[in-house]
Amino acid sequence: MTSFPALRMRRTRTHAWSRALVAETVLTPSDLIWPLFIAEGQGVEEPIAALPGVSRWSVDRIAERARQARDLGIPCIALFPNTPGGLRTDDAREALNADNLICRAVRAAKEAAPEVGILTDVALDPYTTHGHDGIVDESGYVLNDRTSAVLVEQALVQAGAGADIVAPSDMMDGRVAAIRGALEADGRHNVQIMAYAAKYASAFYGPFRDAVGSRGLLKGDKKTYQMDYANAEEALREVALDLAEGADTVMVKPGLPYLDIVRRVRERFEVPVFAYQVSGEYAMIEAAVAVGAGDRDALVLETLTAFKRAGAAGVLTYHAPLAARLLGA
Repeated sequence: MTSFPALRMRRTRTHAWSRALVAETVLTPSDLIWPLFIAEGQGVEEPIAALPGVSRWSVDRIAERARQARDLGIPCIALFPNTPGGLRTDDAREALNADNLICRAVRAAKEAAPEVGILTDVALDPYTTHGHDGIVDESGYVLNDRTSAVLVEQALVQAGAGADIVAPSDMMDGRVAAIRGALEADGRHNVQIMAYAAKYASAFYGPFRDAVGSRGLLKGDKKTYQMDYANAEEALREVALDLAEGADTVMVKPGLPYLDIVRRVRERFEVPVFAYQVSGEYAMIEAAVAVGAGDRDALVLETLTAFKRAGAAGVLTYHAPLAARLLGA
């Protein structure tokens, strides 16, 4: 092997043009999915205290965000509703309302920017009084098969509203196969499924629960269905099952603490794997910026590039519009 001084590793780092030529990882706006929160009302922008710089938007303002995504080169937005408390029930029936908040937002976004993809969350926690992702029994245990049956109907309602990607985030066993079968039977052959295949029971979700109005509702925890953060081999089994059941793409959630999982999934299965830079990760960057511990632009681009370097096809991030502007500059 060539050695110093014939080989000087710093030679290709000397100039910006040279660093660009030899860069192994490239981040672009087309690698981003922008999560957005929806609120009832008209002309509404509700700042979320736990997520500085992030707001809930009324349906008409979501349409504006869709056009903004298009103009920034962001190819897809992900929608999450803050369902009014009076519509939350133990059986999550509002999730099956074809005119619910999420469906109205999907239709508005599609009309405003039809070229932007729309991803919808298939899970029941924004609709339940208990904050769990499914139907619970008397002891509070989430019932897998009953929940899966509701998720199928929810996915069909969202697809009917115009969702391009339905993303089951509940971690019930067998729900991907059930959803895929229902979509095929309904003639919705091109609706994609992005399975939250390796979703961990994490401490990083707190601000998200504020955003969708479920903080304080949750009784117990989600450890009987979301994954133990100590496990990696189990994640590979979960991914294998979801792909066998008909998932088009898979997701690892949270993001930076699980880059090893992203890498292993990408290498094992050679399928598009996405990562979610979750609310707690976003909030930590913003907290660091607020006390002068880091530069926001640099932190955002470095962390997002880390996802790509690990093998992610794309990243769901609340920093998507900022990153797209920086990358387009």
